[in-house]
Amino acid sequence: MAAVFKFEIHTLYRLFFTGEVQAIILNLADGEACVYANHSGIIAPVVECMLRIKDKDGNWLYASVSCGILEVKENKNVLIVETAEWPEEINRERALESKRQAEEDLLSAQFKFEKGNAKARLRRAQCRLKVLDLCSTAK
Repeated sequence: MAAVFKFEIHTLYRLFFTGEVQAIILNLADGEACVYANHSGIIAPVVECMLRIKDKDGNWLYASVSCGILEVKENKNVLIVETAEWPEEINRERALESKRQAEEDLLSAQFKFEKGNAKARLRRAQCRLKVLDLCSTAK
């Protein structure tokens, strides 16, 4: 059996996940990262992405997460994010509407902060849809 490590995901409102896992894959501010057991310690900013978790039995779990911070320390990883959603918690129609609205806002944005906000909302919507699409094809 592959080596495992403790992994927790905390959001503003709940403990989203806790358990032993073999690996996690997510997007940091400077690119995609994969963390395995005995990974060197880091603290890094996380951007909106599809989080992939390989559980201790080798099964892949998928979730949509917003921006936050990942801490890898002594074989225990903690991810703190604003929001995290399992595929069954995502409403496809709402995600599509959010994507449409973010694209519209991006086109009409006049200021840098408006564009940044619209881009973040667009990434969140795209991530939610990606998780839904991946999980619906896996069934």
